Amino acid sequence: MQKIYLFITLFLFVTQAQAQAPAGRGMSMGNNGHVYGRVIDTDGKAVNYASVIILQNRMDTATKKMKEFLVKGVLTKGKGEFSLDELPMKGPLKLRISGTGYKTYEKAVTFPPFDKDLGNIKLAASVSQLQGVTVTGTKPLMQMDIDKKVFNVEKNIVSAGGTALDVMKNVPSVNVDIDGNVTLRNSSPQLYIDGRPTTLTLEQIPADAIESVEVITNPSAKYDASGGNAGILNLVLKKNRKTGYNGNLRAGVDKRGGLNGGGDFNLRQDKVNISASVMGNQMKGRTSGTTDRLNFGEEPGTSINQSNYNQTNGGFVFGKLGLDYFVTNRTTLSITGIKVHGAMNPSEKIDINTDTLLNGNAFSSYSQRNSHTKQNFDANGLVLGMKHLFPKEGEELTVDANYFGGKSKNNSNYATDYYKNDNIASSDLQEIQGNGRISFLTAQTDYVKPITAKMKLETGLRVSIRHTESNFNNYTFDHTKQEYVLIPGASNNYKNNDNVYAAYASISNSINNFGYKVGLRAESSNYTGELINVGEHFKNNYPVSLFPSLFLSQKLKHEQELQLSYTRRINRPNFFQLIPFTDSTDKLNITKGNPALVPEFTQSVEMSYLKTFKGNNTFLGSLYYKYTDNLITRYLNKETDPVNGSQMLVNTYINANSSYAMGAELTAMNTLTKWWTLTSNVNIYNSKINTDNISGTSQDAMLSWFGKLNNTFKLPANFDIQLTGTYQSKTNLPVNDNKGRQDGPPMMQSQNASQGYIASFYGVDAAIKKSFLKNNAASVTLSVNDIFRTRKSTQYSESEYFTQTYSRLRDPQMIRLNFAYRFGKIDASLFKRKNMGAGMQGMSEVVQ
Repeated sequence: MQKIYLFITLFLFVTQAQAQAPAGRGMSMGNNGHVYGRVIDTDGKAVNYASVIILQNRMDTATKKMKEFLVKGVLTKGKGEFSLDELPMKGPLKLRISGTGYKTYEKAVTFPPFDKDLGNIKLAASVSQLQGVTVTGTKPLMQMDIDKKVFNVEKNIVSAGGTALDVMKNVPSVNVDIDGNVTLRNSSPQLYIDGRPTTLTLEQIPADAIESVEVITNPSAKYDASGGNAGILNLVLKKNRKTGYNGNLRAGVDKRGGLNGGGDFNLRQDKVNISASVMGNQMKGRTSGTTDRLNFGEEPGTSINQSNYNQTNGGFVFGKLGLDYFVTNRTTLSITGIKVHGAMNPSEKIDINTDTLLNGNAFSSYSQRNSHTKQNFDANGLVLGMKHLFPKEGEELTVDANYFGGKSKNNSNYATDYYKNDNIASSDLQEIQGNGRISFLTAQTDYVKPITAKMKLETGLRVSIRHTESNFNNYTFDHTKQEYVLIPGASNNYKNNDNVYAAYASISNSINNFGYKVGLRAESSNYTGELINVGEHFKNNYPVSLFPSLFLSQKLKHEQELQLSYTRRINRPNFFQLIPFTDSTDKLNITKGNPALVPEFTQSVEMSYLKTFKGNNTFLGSLYYKYTDNLITRYLNKETDPVNGSQMLVNTYINANSSYAMGAELTAMNTLTKWWTLTSNVNIYNSKINTDNISGTSQDAMLSWFGKLNNTFKLPANFDIQLTGTYQSKTNLPVNDNKGRQDGPPMMQSQNASQGYIASFYGVDAAIKKSFLKNNAASVTLSVNDIFRTRKSTQYSESEYFTQTYSRLRDPQMIRLNFAYRFGKIDASLFKRKNMGAGMQGMSEVVQ
C-alpha cells in the first residue's frame, strides 16, 4: 500500500513538472539515467525509510524564474538501499536525502555514465547528543505576525528560578508594578495560557515553564472580545515533541533561603508523545512602605502617618502532564492536565501616628496593628484537544475543551493596640474567615478552509462558562463576652455565574505584496449574582454585540512592511467590581463593588511599520488610538460604616462617559556584534477621561513614557550575561485595572480612585550564566533583581476630602542562584513514523 501511495504521488508531481516545463525541455526524451546506493549513519548502520529525491533546476513558465522541480523520489529499503532510474540525461540534477534526526544530504548528479553507483552515503545527525540533550538552532527573539508579536523567553536568564512575573519584566511593551499588576500600554490585559483564559495568576506560574509570550495589542475577531482596550498576553508553555527521550533538572536558592526546583521529561515513540513537568517555588518576600495622608473638608482635620512592613512566607508547586496521540498522520488527539497547590502566610506590622486638629487644639495618638494570615489555594486545569489536517494543504479543524478551576481558603487575624504614654490603653481584635472557588470552562472549535492558494476562510464557535463563589465573614472581639462576634454588615456570601457565547468568521488574502484579513465576531452574554446572606439577587442579560476587525499589510522594498488594524472590543465588569460588599480591612482604602455597572466598548486603531536590516536587526514602530464608551473607573464616595456608624470614604466603581488613549511605541532588536544583542522598547502615551456625568474634577491628561532595555552578552568560556533596565516616567493613576483582591501578592493595596499620579522610577536587573560539561549540558546562573533599590512605587492622590502620598519597596536586590542540567537521547529508531523531512513535504502526507 505504501508503494501504491508513493507511486500515485510521484505521478502527480511528475505530471505537474512536465506541464510546467518549457517546450523542448520535457522528460520524454533521453531519460536513461540510473543512480543507486545505500544510506547509512555515522556508525555504519542502515537508515531505513529515508527520502531520496532527484531535483532539476528549470525555468518556471508562470513566474519566469528558475525553480527546482521534483523528478523522482523513493524511500530507502530495509538495508538502506535505494535505486532511481529513467532519469533525464540533460540538465543539472541534484540528489537530496533526508531522514528524521539527520542532516539533509545534497549532491550534484551528472551523466554519463548511465549507471552511477553512489556507494555508501553517510547521514550526520541533525542535532547534537548532549548525553541525550538536543541542541537546535536559536529562535529569533521576536517574531511578528499580522495580529501579534511573539517574544521567545526561553533564553531569559534573569528570570531563572522566578515566576511569570519575572518573565514579564523582560518582555517589551509590558510593565509590572510592585504589586505584580501587569499593564500593556498602561492598561491591564487579559491573561491566556496556550491560547485560552486561565484562573491562574502570574505568581502561580514558574518562569521555567514558559517558552514564549505572545503580545496581542489589537486582537482580531478570532480572539475573545473581552478585555476592553488592553489586549491579550498569551503565555505559551514549553512543549517538546522531539523523537526519543529528553528532559532537564534544575534547582536554586535565593538570598533569604527560598528554594526552587523542578524537572521536565519528554518521551516520543511511535504514535505517542508524553511530557511531564513539576516545579516548586518557595517565597520569602519582604515589603516596606509609608503612607502620609491629610484628611480635611470637615472637623476634625487629621494628619496620618503610617509605616508598614510586610513579610510573606510560603510557596507553591506546579505540575503538568500531557499526552499526544497521533491517530493518523493527519489527526492528533491531546490531553493536558495542570495542578497547582500553594500556601502563603503573610504578616504585616503597621505603625500609625495620627495628629488631630480640633477647635484649634492639636492632639496626637499612636497605634500599632499586627496581622497574620494563612492562605491556601488549589488550582486544576484540563485541556482536551483534537486537530485534523485535511488532504488539501492548509485546511484544518481543531476542537478543544479547556477547564480551569480553583479554590482558596484564608484566615486573617488583626490586632490593633492603641497607646497612651507608651502603654497600651486599649485594643481591638478582628478576625476574617474566607473561602471561595472559581471555575472556568471553555469549549471551542476552529476551522480553516483555503479558498485559493493565498486566500483562506477561518471560522469558529466558542462558549465560556464561569462560576464564582465567595464567603467572607468579618468578626470583632467582644471583650464583654470574651468571644468573636460576627458583623453581618461587614460580611458577605456571594456567588455568580457569567456565560459568554461567541461565533466568528474571517477571510485573509494576499495579492502580490498586499495582504488583508477582515473578520466579524458576534458575542452575547448573561450574568447572575446572589448575595446569599441578605437574599439579594442581581441579573444582567447583554444582547448580541458585533465586533469587527480589519488588518491590512503592505510589504515594501528593502525588507519593509506597513500594517494597519482596526478592532472593536468589550470589557465586562468583573466579579469584584460588581459585588456590593464593603471591604474595610484597610481603613485608608475601603472598597466596594457596584452591581449596576454596564460593559464598556472600545474601538482601537493601530498602524505599524516593520523594517528588517542586515545582520538580524529589526525595528518596529507603532501608533495607536483607543476610544472607550462607558469606561469603568474608580469613584470616591462617602458612606456610613456598618460597624460603628461613622462616615467613611469608599472607593467604588462607576461608568464614566468616555475616555481616549493614544501613543507611540518603538521596539528595536539589534545584533550589535557577534557577542552583543540589544532589545529596546519605548512607549509614549497619553490618556483622558470624560467624567461629565459624575461629580468631581476630571483628571488632566498627562504625557508619559515607559522604556525597557535588554542586553545579552555572549562571552568566551561559555559565559552569558544579561543586563536589563526599565524606566517609568511620572504617569496618571490607572483608571481601570480590571482586577480584584485575588490578583497580586497578599497584603497588597489597590490604587486610589482620586486624581493623582505615580512618581517616576527605574530598575536594573542582571544575571550571569556559566555553561559546562559535555556540549554545555549543565549551567549555573546567578541573578540580581533591582540592583540599586530604585524600583520603588510612590503614588500621590488627592480629592476634595484628602491628599495622600503612598510609597513602597518590595524585595530589592533579590539574589538567586540556579543550577540546570539537560539530558536525553535522540534516536531515529525509536520513532517509526517515517517523516519524510523538508525534501518531500508533499509526499510525506500520503506515504505515511
